[in-house]
Amino acid sequence: MRMEAPVRFLRQGLDRLHVALLPWCCLLCGAPGAEGMDLCAACAKDMPRNLSCCAHCALPLPMAAAMCGQCLRRAPPWDAAWAPFRYGWPLDRLETRFKFGDDLAAGRVLAALWRGEPAPVEVPALIVPVPLHRGRLRERGYNQALELARPLATTMHIPLGQDVLVRTRDTSAQTELDRIARRRNVRDAFHLRTGSALPDHVVVLDDVMTTGATLAECTRLLKRAGVRRVDVWALARAPSH
Repeated sequence: MRMEAPVRFLRQGLDRLHVALLPWCCLLCGAPGAEGMDLCAACAKDMPRNLSCCAHCALPLPMAAAMCGQCLRRAPPWDAAWAPFRYGWPLDRLETRFKFGDDLAAGRVLAALWRGEPAPVEVPALIVPVPLHRGRLRERGYNQALELARPLATTMHIPLGQDVLVRTRDTSAQTELDRIARRRNVRDAFHLRTGSALPDHVVVLDDVMTTGATLAECTRLLKRAGVRRVDVWALARAPSH
């Protein structure tokens, strides 16, 4: 606790220095940034919050529900989901720049938006970001899930298990596949690093959840390893098509 005040003052000092030397500028419209990030207040207000959704899979719904029709037909293996945003304009523009355009500034904005959202009541003991295959990591230079997970874990004071899961197979891009093909694509694509100490409550974190196939595969692996409760978190949840 004694270190929190000096760290906070240092961060505030760095923010003031940043504004003096390089003012915050909205990445979407070019207006002056607000709240210490490269996003203006108007664009921040336009971000599509996922306020009405399925409590089990975070699928956007006209009205909030404990379980959507998809979950009633085939419940995902995780215990709960949190996705504070819907995947849509203008958040999708920032996500595309972050994930495919080598734009870490867009990633910092997305991480700041996520940290500003109300967190679930039941906080996990460990956050595990979905890993990239080493070939994809070399190509991209960073893991977008880890870049989002790191500041969130720091803000929420939750340990980060960035090496708990390993992606052993370089799978095809999920964006081009349907629901069934996505499940097949990620089947047995991950393994648990030997010697990983796992608590009873773990969160698997990714940037965007579409069908949830990747998160489901990671969840099954952790539960087979003895984790009692596995939740899934994603910055944004894609609507059903």
